[in-house]
Amino acid sequence: MIKIENLVKRYGQLVALDHLNLEIHEGEIFGLLGPNGSGKTTAISCLLALLKYDKGTIEVFGKKMTPDNYEAKKQIGVVLQNVAVFEEMNVRENIDYFCGLYVKEKEKRKVLVEEAIAFVGLEEYTKMRPKQLSGGLLRRLNIACGIAHQPRLIIMDEPTVAVDPQSRNKILEGIMELNRKGATVIYTSHYMEEVEQICSRIAILDHGRCIALGTKEELKSMIKTGEKITIEGVLLEEHNLADMRELPHVFDVEYAEQVLVVRCSGAKHNLVRVLGYLQEKDMAFGRVFSELPTLNDVFLEITGKELRD
Repeated sequence: MIKIENLVKRYGQLVALDHLNLEIHEGEIFGLLGPNGSGKTTAISCLLALLKYDKGTIEVFGKKMTPDNYEAKKQIGVVLQNVAVFEEMNVRENIDYFCGLYVKEKEKRKVLVEEAIAFVGLEEYTKMRPKQLSGGLLRRLNIACGIAHQPRLIIMDEPTVAVDPQSRNKILEGIMELNRKGATVIYTSHYMEEVEQICSRIAILDHGRCIALGTKEELKSMIKTGEKITIEGVLLEEHNLADMRELPHVFDVEYAEQVLVVRCSGAKHNLVRVLGYLQEKDMAFGRVFSELPTLNDVFLEITGKELRD
């Protein structure tokens, strides 16, 4: 559905996109991750033909994406992080206005608007203006405005920022329902658990390049961390920590305030070996946690950065 090849975008001496290559397939929920300044927003702007780029090609629906490719643009919906609605219009009027940018037939548009209102659960709020809505309801309105014309491709840029858990769940369920109905979704977020929950494939961008791409399972297999073991309430000395570091498949040991954290590669029986050492030394300990790698571990190990708003 989307093919980006060798995309380069410079702002003076700053290289925002450095020969970026991406392919997004029809029917995916495609996660686009990266630290601030990684090139995500620039890539989306270029994809939408809102920004000129220095080199490369972008194809959408099999054709080159250009500012005047209106046929492609009619099939795209955009939900931006910053809510973009009109304060002087009520909920229904806002959705009707944005739907009207793509659908001119009044009767058809009326049906689509009502479907969008029901889809995001705003039936009780249609006569209210945006300033009367809570943050979560405002986000739902923003989504309805972007998807009312039933686009084939939907780009969602952090749609759940600063919303309550109930609204977040509603939004995520809505995205998966849109996907089940045939929409391809490009999804950016700083919430790793959301990306793990809904995305079929994920790309990690840094310094304008795609540095990792695959399913969440494929990404997790790329990193050294296979298991993180945390043991609370254990008294250790430096020679114990040295012994721990020599255990098979252990590559990192941290210890502070009687909490031991051991990171192991993806081998079996790591927990058995660590606990076996403590029992051999007759050491008491409290709670024990064993965690498989998360997408956040992948991101941190690959980029060396925390993902922050």
